[in-house]
Amino acid sequence: MKTVKTLLAATVLSAAPALAIAECSYGKLQQQAQSCAPGTSWDGEKAACVADTTS
Repeated sequence: MKTVKTLLAATVLSAAPALAIAECSYGKLQQQAQSCAPGTSWDGEKAACVADTTS
């Protein structure tokens, strides 16, 4: 019985890091909003802040 408890404890302890990683999302879910300086705006095609044009 002691071997079963030890094996169960080892299984739980080895699975804990895998479960913690599963809670983290990578990629597009973790993107943050780009903030540009006043007078500029984000250009998605250039992937940079560009000066606002006034017409």
